[in-house]
Amino acid sequence: MPVDRNEFAAALAQYTAGVCLLTVRDDIDDVGTTVTSVMSVSASPPLVAVGLTADGYPAEVLESVGSCALTVLAAPQAIVASRFSSAGRPSARHLLETVPWTRAEHSGGIVLSESPAALDCRLERLVEAGDHVLALLEVVGVPVLNPAALPLLRLRGRFVDETGGLAGRG
Repeated sequence: MPVDRNEFAAALAQYTAGVCLLTVRDDIDDVGTTVTSVMSVSASPPLVAVGLTADGYPAEVLESVGSCALTVLAAPQAIVASRFSSAGRPSARHLLETVPWTRAEHSGGIVLSESPAALDCRLERLVEAGDHVLALLEVVGVPVLNPAALPLLRLRGRFVDETGGLAGRG
């Protein structure tokens, strides 16, 4: 008997996850999405894996462009995470009008300046995984590194604020 989808989601919601912003710069615009399925894969070469919806536009653009930036969001950036997780969102630049950002050197992806860290990445390959794909990314640069900044976390469908309390829906 297959596992109930809601029960599966509820079980995984008990796991605290970091919150990141993946951005891709293509010829037309900037595309971004909030991601919580991120993991370190290898130190040599430096690789991370990111889970993306298989039929989503961010995965399509990433595959076409072949590079992206991945920003670890800071605790005060929960509103940014919410903006980029909404359906039908506008260009990434329009969602960041009041947020300090720069572009990663290799990918040209947007990185948030006041975040704990950001990675400049080259797409190694996409791996099919059910209704998602795993984007295996080679890290080619670390354009932001602020160890004093507290990372944004997600637990039980909500963002966790700086005090460890549950903030808003994630």
